[in-house]
Amino acid sequence: MLSAGALLVEGYHPGIEDDAVYLSAIQRRLHPELYPHDYRLFTVQMQASIFDRLVAVWVRVTHIPVSVSEIMGQCLAAFLLLWACWALARRCFASAAGQWAGVALVGVLFTLPVAGTALYIFDQHLHPRAIATVLILWAILSVLDRRIVLACVLLTAGVVVHPIMGVFGVSYCTVLWIAGARARRPVGEPIPATVAMGIAPLWIFEGPSAPWRQALNTRDYYFIGRWTWYEWLGAVAPIFILWAMAWYARRENRPILARLAGCGAVFAAFQLAVACVVLLTPALIRLTPMQPMRYLHLVYIFMALLGGGLIGEKLLRGYVWRWVALFLPLALGLFIAQRSLFAGTEHIELPGVESHNPWLRAFAWVRGNTPVDAYFALDPYYMQLPGEDYHSFRALAQRSELADAVKDAAVATQVPDLAPLWQQQSQAAAGWRHFQKQDFLRLRQQFGVNWIIVQSAGVEGLDCPYKNEAVAVCRLQ
Repeated sequence: MLSAGALLVEGYHPGIEDDAVYLSAIQRRLHPELYPHDYRLFTVQMQASIFDRLVAVWVRVTHIPVSVSEIMGQCLAAFLLLWACWALARRCFASAAGQWAGVALVGVLFTLPVAGTALYIFDQHLHPRAIATVLILWAILSVLDRRIVLACVLLTAGVVVHPIMGVFGVSYCTVLWIAGARARRPVGEPIPATVAMGIAPLWIFEGPSAPWRQALNTRDYYFIGRWTWYEWLGAVAPIFILWAMAWYARRENRPILARLAGCGAVFAAFQLAVACVVLLTPALIRLTPMQPMRYLHLVYIFMALLGGGLIGEKLLRGYVWRWVALFLPLALGLFIAQRSLFAGTEHIELPGVESHNPWLRAFAWVRGNTPVDAYFALDPYYMQLPGEDYHSFRALAQRSELADAVKDAAVATQVPDLAPLWQQQSQAAAGWRHFQKQDFLRLRQQFGVNWIIVQSAGVEGLDCPYKNEAVAVCRLQ
């Protein structure tokens, strides 16, 4: 029930934002003939993850369509994440009120922005980050149970699903394990320190190219120097909040709660220091796309889970009206925020149901009525246009597109070799809203583009076989 309620509050939007990479990669795995012109813009980044391979294998074995498999995976990931939170809450809180309040707070805050990291606790589409988070939380439980081999297996799986989040999981579990070893060791006996030594790859110190720097500068959240004061508050405050929870738990002789909260505070402080070194050292600029501040994702989950448990124990208890007074405004507020963010689209985009969003109707027409080797060009900022709601043409239309200036810029930061291609293509489409027929024909001559999507009834002199109230799909000949 909590999983269903959490998903109803946050909504479901396949093909948005990061799904431009993940969903496209899955489709390419299943149908290699797709994306003949632009597959490098998403397949190179996916070499570090097995997520697309896992989903593709699932679809081949079960014959369940990708769209249905994705929403099933989203529901299962939400359930397993909240189940892991409940298992942790049971270790920390004796009362049912504390256990369920902690889990409920995590669920209702699925779409809470995580400081300045451009993350949510749980995305509105199936994301490998969610799967990695589930594996990390169960690994934490294994560490608490001193089942280190199982914890290592789960963390390894988390790393190969989502490397960045998996590494943060390893970091937290290491702190947790050291804290447990310290608690079991007699006072005064030294603790052996394990230091991971390695040689930094040489590419870290290579001079970044101008196209890569341009792509990097499209992502303000990469640079902590550009964060606002309230984003910094969201990064620093959790350290003190978790420390206060640990102090309270130690005073009340609650060792598991004290250990999880205290290790969370140490983990947050350590990762913040690492992030500051990496992001404020010019020589390490090549490490910026590793996004070291995203450790806050795990910190926010613990802050909601442990904080919610304490609220349930101390305040909510068995009073139904108090539960309603806390969770109903939170749920309504986050629901309204999501409806504002995706105002032009259904709150839950079910597979097989036609959307009323004109952009998505155009993408569906393209998917069913154009050749698989068609090469499209769109406004490089089309994902940010009113009513488009951040949906990826590549992922939903299943056709190649010229590099855009929104999502493909993030890919270029992750894969520097793609930055020159991204810069060339996105700049070639600059000034899109003022393009005339000759400008589109220039794109055809330069890149081989043979279809376009424009925000109008069409372009004079072009054949536009599909039009709706917002966009037209036109053929270049």
